Amino acid sequence: MDGWIAVDLDGTLAEYHGWVNTFHIGEPVPLMLKRVKGWLAAGHDVRIFTARVDGGLTGEAMGVDAEIVQRYKDIAAITMMIQDWTEKHLGKRLPVTCKKDYGMVELWDDRCVQVIPNTGKRADGRDNA
Repeated sequence: MDGWIAVDLDGTLAEYHGWVNTFHIGEPVPLMLKRVKGWLAAGHDVRIFTARVDGGLTGEAMGVDAEIVQRYKDIAAITMMIQDWTEKHLGKRLPVTCKKDYGMVELWDDRCVQVIPNTGKRADGRDNA
């Protein structure tokens, strides 16, 4: 597979039961952990895809308390914390991003709805326009 696989952190690779604090990551989701380990063993480029490293922009747009938003400004510290987590649970420090590009070939996320290209139709057949 050419390109990279994006894996969302909270609610996909790590359990998420609501916001705790900036530097809290839940326990691994066993099935996703196994899947990602398989991709890594096969030599695939896997990256963590999370809004946690957007510098607080999402929080600002949502009207989150300024003190909490400020904690997300330290992208380097948050990235290091996430990479510490991936090293602990996957044995490797994975790249972390909040941006997709043309090299991304898959996105695994708990909030995604796949759309059939150029149609606007849901791939799962549950079109509720």
